[in-house]
Amino acid sequence: MKNLYLVFAFLFCFVSSYSQGASDLSANASKFINTLGAEQKQKINYSFDDSLRHKWTNLPVGMVPRPGIAYGSLSDESRLAFHRVLSSVLSSQGYLKLTSIMQLDDILNVLYQSAFDSGKIDEKTLKMTQNLNWGHGNYFISIYGTPQDVNPWGLNFGGHHMALNLTVSGKNVTISPYFSGTDPSEVKTDKYAGWRILSKEEDYGFMLLHMLSKDQQSMAILSRETPKDIITNPNSPQRITEYAGVSAAKFNKSQKEMLQILIEEYVHNFEHPIAHSLFSKIMKTGIKKVYFGWIGSTENNHPHYYVIHGPDFLIEYDNVGFQNNGNHIHCILRESGNDFGTDLLQQHYMAEKH
Repeated sequence: MKNLYLVFAFLFCFVSSYSQGASDLSANASKFINTLGAEQKQKINYSFDDSLRHKWTNLPVGMVPRPGIAYGSLSDESRLAFHRVLSSVLSSQGYLKLTSIMQLDDILNVLYQSAFDSGKIDEKTLKMTQNLNWGHGNYFISIYGTPQDVNPWGLNFGGHHMALNLTVSGKNVTISPYFSGTDPSEVKTDKYAGWRILSKEEDYGFMLLHMLSKDQQSMAILSRETPKDIITNPNSPQRITEYAGVSAAKFNKSQKEMLQILIEEYVHNFEHPIAHSLFSKIMKTGIKKVYFGWIGSTENNHPHYYVIHGPDFLIEYDNVGFQNNGNHIHCILRESGNDFGTDLLQQHYMAEKH
């Protein structure tokens, strides 16, 4: 009985500590803002109702300017504080993916310069890539409203191949839509050869596909041209409203477990309370209601795409890129009906007098 009491006490302390997650995020965001100069504070802060909060893109800054302030313009003090913000909302794997994606932009610049030096590309191509202004410092931070525990507020952090969109209301945090990508998905040359930042998103997808029977694959693999990008990209009016592929209701136990592992790879980029809230919601609705669809090659290093779609969420993964060689990943996680905290805000406004 004593041991059982200790177990319950531990679980209570664990849950109580994680209920502070949103409060920690708000507190760390406030501390970050306080490290900024007056001009930076003016540039970074917008009204919570500003339409910019709902706009995101993964295109380079040279093509689409971002609101807010550039990460590269921050002082060391501000960078230290901002990383506390990131680690308040991201798990260790999510944090390392995000920071590695930022670093990959600098590596991409090195790869293009190396290609030019070796005569593989001409000067025009080199200049074109340089004018895209991708780089570790060209990720922008914008804050909507005031970080605190009462009224809703938001934070967007984005640049080439990253769009983190947070909406916070009380103790609740939503992260939809969350976009990440890598170019290249696998670095092939020079000192970083072998780097695969989104390796599990790719590997687990192939593992699940190859676990399917021939009959299941015939349902999962769709006879369509491999998309050049995720279908629900911000520049496209198209949205996925119908299920496609094979239903997980037709999966055996091992296949369902593999599907869950793949879903968790996306969801668990976020801190425990955020990740477990969404994953518990998915599992409560039922893994049998999730569909898995595949387009393109069944082997890596060739263009391929998959979609995982259930009543509560949507995951898209596309590995095509402009080079059309299966070495450029775009992927997204969306909560159904909760992009930019739509559902969360409805709950807030119904509960509070405004």
